[in-house]
Amino acid sequence: MSTATADKRRELPDAPGVYLFRDARGKVVYVGKAKSIRKRVASHFSNPSTRGGRDLVELIDHVEALVVHTESEALLVEQNFIKQYKPRFNIRLRDDKSYPYIAISLDEDFPRVYFTRERHRRDRAYFGPYSNAKRVRSTLEVLGKVFMFRSCEGPEPGRRSGSPCLDYYIKRCEAPCVGYVSREQYRRGIDGVIDFLSGRYREIERELDRSMREAAADQRFEDAARERNRLRAVRSLLERQRVANEAVGTLDAIAVAVADEEANAQVFQLRDGVLSDRQSFYLDNAAGGDVSEVAEAFILQYYASAMMVPPQIVVQRELASAAALAQALSARRGGPVEIRAAERGDKRRILELAERNARLALDQEKLRSERRRQQRVEALDGLQHALGLDTIPLRVECFDISTLMGTNTVASMVVFEGGAPKKSDYRRFRVFDGDGGAPDDFAAMEEILGRRMRRFERQLDISPHDKDYDPSFAALPNVVVIDGGKGQLSAGLRALAPFRERGVLVISLAKRIEEVFIPGRPEPLRLAHDTPELQLLQRVRDEAHRFAITHHRTRRDRAMTASILDELPGVGPARKRALLSHFGSPEAVLAASREELEAVPGMHGKLARDVYRELHRTGV
Repeated sequence: MSTATADKRRELPDAPGVYLFRDARGKVVYVGKAKSIRKRVASHFSNPSTRGGRDLVELIDHVEALVVHTESEALLVEQNFIKQYKPRFNIRLRDDKSYPYIAISLDEDFPRVYFTRERHRRDRAYFGPYSNAKRVRSTLEVLGKVFMFRSCEGPEPGRRSGSPCLDYYIKRCEAPCVGYVSREQYRRGIDGVIDFLSGRYREIERELDRSMREAAADQRFEDAARERNRLRAVRSLLERQRVANEAVGTLDAIAVAVADEEANAQVFQLRDGVLSDRQSFYLDNAAGGDVSEVAEAFILQYYASAMMVPPQIVVQRELASAAALAQALSARRGGPVEIRAAERGDKRRILELAERNARLALDQEKLRSERRRQQRVEALDGLQHALGLDTIPLRVECFDISTLMGTNTVASMVVFEGGAPKKSDYRRFRVFDGDGGAPDDFAAMEEILGRRMRRFERQLDISPHDKDYDPSFAALPNVVVIDGGKGQLSAGLRALAPFRERGVLVISLAKRIEEVFIPGRPEPLRLAHDTPELQLLQRVRDEAHRFAITHHRTRRDRAMTASILDELPGVGPARKRALLSHFGSPEAVLAASREELEAVPGMHGKLARDVYRELHRTGV
């Protein structure tokens, strides 16, 4: 450790807060919290068994600290930093798939209840996330039978014909589109949906039972039969999921399994003794945290985005920061939250079930990872033999060109290492020779590959610790794949001659019948379509095409929406909006006098004069 860093350690405050370890390039490698920042940071250097051990200590270049008032506040700040910086040595959720939610459009007079995978609308109520889309759709079907909300899309109910749809006649909707149900009555049904999704099952059962008995007492037997069927539907759904006595109440049982640098967390959501959902999450655990550490980190990250925090959370063992964690969650819930270890009874049984599922999920993930690794090894081994390479092609780079009538021509470079994408090494290029004339893919490919070659040669003279060092361009690939046929390959061979002298194989892959063109071979190589080596080349080529076309569309959209206002000095997005709001159109801005420009809010005199001068200088 440097003397400056050691001095900085001694200056750290003896107070609760959060500290950040950064490496020599300024990247955050670890975020921690502590009751005393100074003592906690010192423990990393004096005790090798502390989180990350020597691997972490050797990376630390400097330390930053942020003092807070309480330990619970430190927990929240720590998680915000982890989410922002994604440090290597922190425990982080790595499951980034889009989970399903149930949304209710409370901003509409007659709200809809629908399935979604997004939750960005402030005026909507969201329930979830759920782990099983099929179960969500099944729940929505039951809720539709019980509470009879509309299934039509759009903010207004109904259709152009002005008559009720089939849902009304099969008792699945009360037809708010033609006024058969008032807004207040319809809202009561939506309140029932909210109660059900919030876990207030017993209230719903009692209300349906009361409605059925009242209808029967009034000799409204059709209404009583309908209420009976609704009650049966609710009870059938609940009984299939009931795993404990109703006295267990509402809680989340969270169990964690840890193995090497991976971990799995299982969340069993119980509402009135009913298992409303079970979720499985995988976590990165590079520093090898134990069950308690992983559980604490997971709970904070999970409930930061969860729609509901239950009054009780059951865990496997006592957590070191349980009190601070409960305080932070209580503030989010708006009521008391208890975090405790289950010792006996139904809660212990449910937690053991969650723990078994966590271990099973981790074992299955290991098997899947091993299977994927074996498939990648087979693909690389097959590619080595097919191309006649001396070594396994660990690094494969692929280049593709994307253009439309010769405009906004761009190129992509994607990298696969060990048979898997390495997205941190992906690069985009703008083709400078694209002048709007007839597109020339050969010239564009030669230009891009020449720039790739020059960037590699430039990196040879740059230290890896220099800010201009680019590890992607500095790496020497084993194979370069060009998307195209013989013409593109010839252009690539001219540009990449220094690469070829270093033993890099340059090939091209033609789309029509998947022919592989190799220098020195008069006939293309045709691989069987079911071979892993061809499938690897196809994945690399398709990824390069996707990356290139995404960049092309972005540039094309930007060019179509660009205007003279984007080039004005001192005019950013906010002032551009102010100008358009004040004058109504770009044409009116261009026609405005200097005095009229000065009248726009935020346009002071000098800026208005500069804008006016620029507009007239360009001859507009």
